[in-house]
Amino acid sequence: MKRTTHSERALVLAPRGRDAAIAKGMLNESGMDAAICPSLPALIDELDAGAAFVVVTEEAIAGSDLHPLAAWLADQEEWSDLPFVLLTSRGGGLERNPAAVRYLDVLGNVTFLERPFHPTTLISLARSALRGRKRQYEARARLIALREGETRYRTMFDTMDEGFAVIEFVDGPHGFMSDYVHVQANPAFERHAGIANAVGQRAREMMPDEAEGWVELYRRVLVSGEPTRFERELVITGRHVEVAAFRVEPPSRREVAFFFQDVTKRKQAELDLRELNETLERRVDAAVAEREIAMAQLHEAQKLETIGQLTGGVAHDINNLLTPITGALDLLNRRYAAEDARAARLLDGALQSAERAKILVSRLLGFARRQTLETRAIDIASLFEGMRDLVSSSVGPSVELRMISAAEMPPGLADPNQLELAILNLCVNARDAMEGGGVLTVAAEYATVDRRQASQLAPGAYIRISVIDTGAGMDEATLGKAVEPFFSTKGIGRGTGLGLSMVHGLAAQLGGAFDLTSVVGEGTRADLYLPVAETPPQPLVVNRSAPAQPRRPLTVLLIDDEDLVRLGTAEMLRGLGHKVHEAAGGAQALTKLESGIHVDAVVTDYMMPQMNGAEVANEFRRRRPSLPILIVTGYAGGDLDLGIPQLAKPFRQADIAAALERLLESADGEIVALPSQGS
Repeated sequence: MKRTTHSERALVLAPRGRDAAIAKGMLNESGMDAAICPSLPALIDELDAGAAFVVVTEEAIAGSDLHPLAAWLADQEEWSDLPFVLLTSRGGGLERNPAAVRYLDVLGNVTFLERPFHPTTLISLARSALRGRKRQYEARARLIALREGETRYRTMFDTMDEGFAVIEFVDGPHGFMSDYVHVQANPAFERHAGIANAVGQRAREMMPDEAEGWVELYRRVLVSGEPTRFERELVITGRHVEVAAFRVEPPSRREVAFFFQDVTKRKQAELDLRELNETLERRVDAAVAEREIAMAQLHEAQKLETIGQLTGGVAHDINNLLTPITGALDLLNRRYAAEDARAARLLDGALQSAERAKILVSRLLGFARRQTLETRAIDIASLFEGMRDLVSSSVGPSVELRMISAAEMPPGLADPNQLELAILNLCVNARDAMEGGGVLTVAAEYATVDRRQASQLAPGAYIRISVIDTGAGMDEATLGKAVEPFFSTKGIGRGTGLGLSMVHGLAAQLGGAFDLTSVVGEGTRADLYLPVAETPPQPLVVNRSAPAQPRRPLTVLLIDDEDLVRLGTAEMLRGLGHKVHEAAGGAQALTKLESGIHVDAVVTDYMMPQMNGAEVANEFRRRRPSLPILIVTGYAGGDLDLGIPQLAKPFRQADIAAALERLLESADGEIVALPSQGS
């Protein structure tokens, strides 16, 4: 039997290329100790010296003789269940990687991670494995304490958080060892199981409807001597428990001990679904189906999160590309549209395409939950009234529109612009689902969520905005993919497939939720939950798109390492009457300033090599503390916590004009954060 230490190090078995060094580097960077094993025998030798968990690649064990490793795992102490993180190339699920069955049988406590993966995913799994191993060490300490003396045993027995009990098998009317009696139970037993005064009670008396299953589980442990771990529902109390059971030696005592915890909160969604699903004929079938649903939801959530991370990362480059395009088109439109009708049409079409690209980036950021939100208390009834004409014109005359808001409804907490866009997206989707016309209902009402409800929402008060159509509806398969980015049932050119993804991301970022229900042939209902605001509603202000007239011509130092972006921005500023000095980076800008040029304001890009915008601003403040500075950024929708005014890319001439005016309006020189401007 292996007497492993309390080691918290990770062992890495990845013989191909630099995989092992990279994995070790990731773990070390996150604060975890890691050691590389060049081969499977070396891994087993290192396991004897102690380890918290093992990171292993699929190719490292594929085709290898796993009997020595299986023998080591089987020879673990009763408290030990060594965690493995297995890096696969074909997917971790059994349906995608049948070979995983072999690894699951051998490794036991294994988590599959499909490559390629984000480093944070590996670190998260590693930390979870380390936490699980630490709990095993704690369990070992408790067992040792039990054996060292009755006093220490009783202290631990009475104070431990886990429920603990010892049962003794007895003969009964149903045959040899057909029942058991509780001979010991700690105070946590009642807290986790919800059963009082268990000592002295027989299983068939305590829970007659489910005793047979529990008797069979524990009798198997007693007869085989093999520890086991499982999850099961206590029907008598309606709780789910996670149990680890082992035989009390010698076998002649006919005793089994078990630790357990109440995991009802984790299973609450499954339990509530089962209670609502009264059509299922058998309880076991319901439990299996719900577990499969939960695993599918977890897989979808991980997939959405991964795509969201990738999506947010490209926003900076896309916005940088759009900035000179939008700026140049805007300047050309102002200069030539009035003189040339054909040019006006072409420029207007190009500007509309640029705006569509800007909206597409905004939706991508919305799905990734990385756009800047200006949340405030909103009167939903007033927002509905202001949107009525826009929604009506968008859905067309063949759709009967009903917009309803409950009386005396509290204000909701949201970004009004993003909320209007979300509602409009839902209405347009509903219109497309009602090709022959129909009824579209947009309703708002007060809703509460309590702890008894199975919901992705935290308990509390919400405003529920519902968009309900009488269209074609969606089947279960389509509904399951509806919020995936780029998924669309429309024809080519009729949509990006990002509308529902944006609404889903917006709801999560606001602390609410988004829920879709649909029946084929009857229609679809989309429910958007918003938190209730704690302050009175603020009036909605419409942003002006006309360029602000400068109070006076300025001398502006413009810094951007992208030549096209810098050229386009400089032309916008000169078109406003300002004098512009250009610099391709922070060092060049500081040189110009030290040469003695007069500057009224600085406009600098954020993402630049060698010295970013925040570092440039700090250097300028050190030399001229009162100099106004505006940072222009295409990173993460302009959501940078710098304490410096910012303008999000892409922007038009009107946007940068307004940003400069706001920058100069701070009479006392205090630096304040500007909201992102829309065109």
